[in-house]
Amino acid sequence: MIFDYQKWEESLQVDQEKYQNASPYPHILFDNFLEETAAKKALSVFPSIADKGWIHYVHVNEKKHGLNKLDLIPSFIKDGIIKEFNSPAFISYLERLTQIDSLLPDTTIEGGGIHQSEKGGFLNVHADFTVHPHKKTWRRRVNVLIYLNENWKESYKGYLELWEKDMSKCTVQIAPIFNRVVVFNTDEDSFHGFPDPMECPEDITRKSIALYYFTEEKPASFKRRATNYKARPNDGIKAVFIWLDKKMIALYTWIKGVFGINDDVVSKILNLFSKKKK
Repeated sequence: MIFDYQKWEESLQVDQEKYQNASPYPHILFDNFLEETAAKKALSVFPSIADKGWIHYVHVNEKKHGLNKLDLIPSFIKDGIIKEFNSPAFISYLERLTQIDSLLPDTTIEGGGIHQSEKGGFLNVHADFTVHPHKKTWRRRVNVLIYLNENWKESYKGYLELWEKDMSKCTVQIAPIFNRVVVFNTDEDSFHGFPDPMECPEDITRKSIALYYFTEEKPASFKRRATNYKARPNDGIKAVFIWLDKKMIALYTWIKGVFGINDDVVSKILNLFSKKKK
């Protein structure tokens, strides 16, 4: 069993209230969300970072790595966890938890899938892109993040931060500990990230599975926007580079939508340039 529906149905009414009343925006965290045997198996098959298939997100606003090529994702994660979390039963649970109807899973896991960050990795505070890169009527609504990090220490950093909508302060910090799941709305001002470079040992990485959910709406009913990175109040001159990089990401997102390319295509090009410099 991957997910005990009966167990979580029993607390659903309370969890709905927690979710809607959470600050700075609707969210909730669950510990021991997956069945323990499933979480342990997912960790045991979690792949190490490699060039083949992995997307290396390395620029001013982030330093992390992702794998969303389904044929390269370990079968238990792909056919077990991801398939379960995209199933009608889980979608029904998620709709009732978030009170967002007609959620659609992204079976292509564009931008999602497996994420991993090494020592020095970070992800600047941002609000997620608002529309699926290849489906113009799909508005992004909910994130589900599954953490798989045993014995994670505070000194490693890498805590998920949820920021106020006006970016005045960080309201919530969430440790990415083993079998913890975070669910939150991805509105235009749902600012989050782990902006301080991690200080974990070289042989430890921050591991997660990221799943995104959408609703189908008329394009005119919401604003199409790329990932919106934001500077923190104490970022100083760094704020200029965050803004410039954000504009480049917006251009890249537009190109993806127009030409139908995926992140792995650009990642391969960047890897070739990187190897030529060595």
